[in-house]
Amino acid sequence: MENMNATPMASRFAIGLFGKRNAGKSSLINAITGQDIAITSDVPGTTTDPVYKAMELLPIGPVVLIDTAGLDDVDGLGALRVEKTYEVLRKCNLAIVAVDVQLGISEFEAEFIEQLKRRKVPSVCVLNKCDKGVLDAGELEKLKELAGIPLICASTINGFGIDEIKKQIVANSGFEDAEPALVSDLIHAGDIAVLVTPIDKSAPKGRLILPQQQTIRDIIESDAMVIVTKEHELKLTLERLKTPPAIVITDSQAFLKVSADTPPGIPMTSFSILFARQKADLAEMVRGVRRIEKLAPGDKVLIVEGCTHHRQSDDIGKVKIPRWIRQIAGGGIEFEWASGACFPKDISGYAVIIHCGGCMLNRREMQYRVQKARERSTSVTNYGILIAYVMGILPRALRPFPPANLALEEVEPIK
Repeated sequence: MENMNATPMASRFAIGLFGKRNAGKSSLINAITGQDIAITSDVPGTTTDPVYKAMELLPIGPVVLIDTAGLDDVDGLGALRVEKTYEVLRKCNLAIVAVDVQLGISEFEAEFIEQLKRRKVPSVCVLNKCDKGVLDAGELEKLKELAGIPLICASTINGFGIDEIKKQIVANSGFEDAEPALVSDLIHAGDIAVLVTPIDKSAPKGRLILPQQQTIRDIIESDAMVIVTKEHELKLTLERLKTPPAIVITDSQAFLKVSADTPPGIPMTSFSILFARQKADLAEMVRGVRRIEKLAPGDKVLIVEGCTHHRQSDDIGKVKIPRWIRQIAGGGIEFEWASGACFPKDISGYAVIIHCGGCMLNRREMQYRVQKARERSTSVTNYGILIAYVMGILPRALRPFPPANLALEEVEPIK
């Protein structure tokens, strides 16, 4: 479980290290962090599963470095490791391709670099182990042309080039490009925001869940004030405020009661919908919810959660959502589930994908999943959007988001 006092992994700038076995990826991780984090060895294939190391890299801020298995590990279990490596690539904000300077760029690195370009992942190429050999200017120029991305000579033995790697990470990171707002653009300094956080048997002990923590932080950073209450105390909370709040944000499962207790003039939405807007494509997910009513017997629905947890008897993904869908579309619908980093390679067989808010996934991973659904013409929606739709309050839940309202006009209400 993540340290509740640390920046969540999903909010860190993700830097993946890729390359063939024994290219020195783990040594580069250790050199960049200044710590012996990753196990290193002259034996090819020492790194099998991805290894994550969180650190601060200024001026970017919190980052996570991800060590991966070799791109040329293609035999037996190695093929599965390479598949995991490509899963890591989906979430990377920047890629470092490590190349053994004595071996040069092979077909493995060349093909991978082309993948990076196609996916528009900022990247740099590191010619590692330069202590063992130096390229002349002509050879270096040829490699630069072959790579087509920034190229750095480095050695983890004597530290040569490590500072330049850090500079190139910063220069190619685009860290100044702000991530879409969570809630800060919906409030002003001095405003009050009310958060509704049900405490039921599925709630973790002693803390708020990650979406609630992040929303509180965003509100505070906006110089606004936040009041946290449970759904049964919301009405009293609003009555005691001298001025109405700028917004009420609720857990989606309390939508119906919160909608009833919140005066019509006060904007209201859910944590899940906020995250759909920040990390995915809110309009696309609003359009996707209309597919629910058109489901027919034999259609397959994929329910996806970005984390793994012990499921309760009334679990929203395993129990409640399938029940609501059957109530709308009738019987005969087939359900499948995926969680964590696992996302099916082939989604063409699904009529609709219903995704959680994605608080444990970074924006690149969520964008990848939505884009993949778009390419396969598979409808995709989100827990909060689906619940608001089922409860008949989707127009109200989307009122704070004008662009999503345009997509809402395309959605047929439940009859």
